[in-house]
Amino acid sequence: MSSVLKATKHQLTRCLQAASLAIGTSVIMVTGTQAETGWPEKEDLTIGFIKLTDMAPLAIAYEKGYFEDEGLYVTLEAQANWRVLLDGVIDGRLDAAHMLAGQPLAATIGYGTQADIVTPLSLDLNGNAITVSNDIWDAMLEHIPTEDGEIVRPVSASSLKPVVEEYKSAGTPFNMGMVFPVSTHNYELRYWLAAGGIHPGYYAPHLGDISGMRQADALLSVTPPPQMPATLDAGTILGYSVGEPWNQQAIYRDIGVPVITDYEIWKNNPEKVLGLTASFIEENPNTSVRLVKAVLRANKWLDDNNNANREEAVNILSRSEYVGADEEVIGNSMTGTFEYQKGEVLEVPDFNVFFRYNATYPYYSDAIWYLTQMRRWGQISEQKSDEWYFDTAKKVYRPDVYELAAEELIAEGLMSAEDFPNFATESGYRPVQDDFLDGIPYDGSKPNAYLESLDIGLKDETL
Repeated sequence: MSSVLKATKHQLTRCLQAASLAIGTSVIMVTGTQAETGWPEKEDLTIGFIKLTDMAPLAIAYEKGYFEDEGLYVTLEAQANWRVLLDGVIDGRLDAAHMLAGQPLAATIGYGTQADIVTPLSLDLNGNAITVSNDIWDAMLEHIPTEDGEIVRPVSASSLKPVVEEYKSAGTPFNMGMVFPVSTHNYELRYWLAAGGIHPGYYAPHLGDISGMRQADALLSVTPPPQMPATLDAGTILGYSVGEPWNQQAIYRDIGVPVITDYEIWKNNPEKVLGLTASFIEENPNTSVRLVKAVLRANKWLDDNNNANREEAVNILSRSEYVGADEEVIGNSMTGTFEYQKGEVLEVPDFNVFFRYNATYPYYSDAIWYLTQMRRWGQISEQKSDEWYFDTAKKVYRPDVYELAAEELIAEGLMSAEDFPNFATESGYRPVQDDFLDGIPYDGSKPNAYLESLDIGLKDETL
């Protein structure tokens, strides 16, 4: 849709709104369907994002006119890093943002900063990978099992352990990058390393130590996603965990090798969320529901007909205002494949999931998993009761807003009830998940029992 057409539609819709208000109409017609939710309290929104392929629902909602269908006039604004993005939502410069799933939770419990950030919508599942430099990969190869000359996948970090030990013996730090201390990437990298017997280190905020490197075999530090390949190429880090397209970019530039995807670490794991302040939802309930409706339509479009729209999505995302990477690089993962070694392209149809498997529903159990990882690595300094995990999840995850949006989309004939969980019976807790790399099951209703089941990590002790 051209900018001229968008502007014309914007003006026309504003005229209709004004006319509706003048005659006291509470239910109005915008795009041929009647909306139950009133007009948005705030029409003009600025939404922040990081240049990653999983910001796709926001780009698609904009390009397909879904925001405008809801009377919302959105500016999508790329942010330099996750810290800047979070601060933008807190100080009101941004109305909402594409956020790491851990960010609203960390802010709510006061890790790093204190703010009441909530999420009514999960944006995607999967979408990350772990990449190492070519030299590290070559060193790992002799420890990786093969079958008929092919690498046995998934690749365990146990194949990296002898390499890390070599570095330790030489007194050389084994540096790896992740995008933010409360990112999925940090917790996935830590999970992979620990499952292979490599200690990724503890945080100790109560002691003034937020490095995350206490007792660490591998030293993990923050690098913004678009800078990952260059930092790897410079030798500053030896590997990293990041979302796409920055793992495929390492292949494209011949500077590194993606070792494992997060789909292999934890099948269909929640990744990014839509983050807003609690006060924004309280002050703008209609806007919030309409925002979720628009993004949900985009999520569904991205997965429709077995990913039939992904090529178009890749073209959109390749534009400089969104991800700004080569179409070939973005398409490597977005279209159902993933390139590991140069030329080793495997079918991974669920590498990026935006709507299937109830990907968008804000499950409390997803929130609790992130909280357990914060406790496991010391970001939460002391043991907490199970009830604390349950209560914190309910403070942050807002299925009530999601359900209102979904029910309206169903009523408008834009989606069907089968597209969503059964809201009458949904508890907010997924069934026990056992699709983890190490085979350890996760039950969101038993967070402390789960922590006890993990070999490496804090349990009831305090550093």
